[in-house]
Formats: sequence, structure tokens, C-alpha cells
Amino acid sequence: MTAQEIAPLFSQLKTGWRVIENHHLEKEWRFPNFKEALSFVNKVGAVAEQEDHHPNISLSWGKVVVTLWTHKINGLTESDFILASKCDELK
Repeated sequence: MTAQEIAPLFSQLKTGWRVIENHHLEKEWRFPNFKEALSFVNKVGAVAEQEDHHPNISLSWGKVVVTLWTHKINGLTESDFILASKCDELK
């Protein structure tokens, strides 16, 4: 996707998402402990399975980072923005 194609989809996401080099989306969530961060990761995983669209997820104490792009084309598609929106609804 070009920057012009990305802009209208990106504008519909909640705050915190970043577009990296017009290639992928990334967002960090903070949690008060590891248990809640892990719970969020499991919820993201369940949605990813339903969507058959799997993000890279980084889990550490009190922090989760989700990185999205469509591996098949090595770039962003509308599916990435849909999954990003669904991740936002989980917290």
C-alpha cells in the first residue's frame, strides 16, 4: 500500500498505532503486571486465529507490542488495519 492508501485506514485506528516505513503497523500496550499482559496476548491470539491473520507479538513484564503486516505480500493490506482495530477492542 502507498502512503495515500494507508492514510484513510490509519485515521480510523485508535491512538497509539504507528505506521513503520509504510510496511507495518505497531502498537504498545502497558499493563500493571505480567499476568494481565499475558491475558491480553492470549486474547489477541484468539482473534488472530479467527481472522487467520497472525501478528508478531512481544510480551514482557507489563508490556505487549503487536506488529502487523501481511507476510504474503511483505507489506500492509486492509486486513492488517482490521486486526489492529480488533486488538484495540480487547483492552
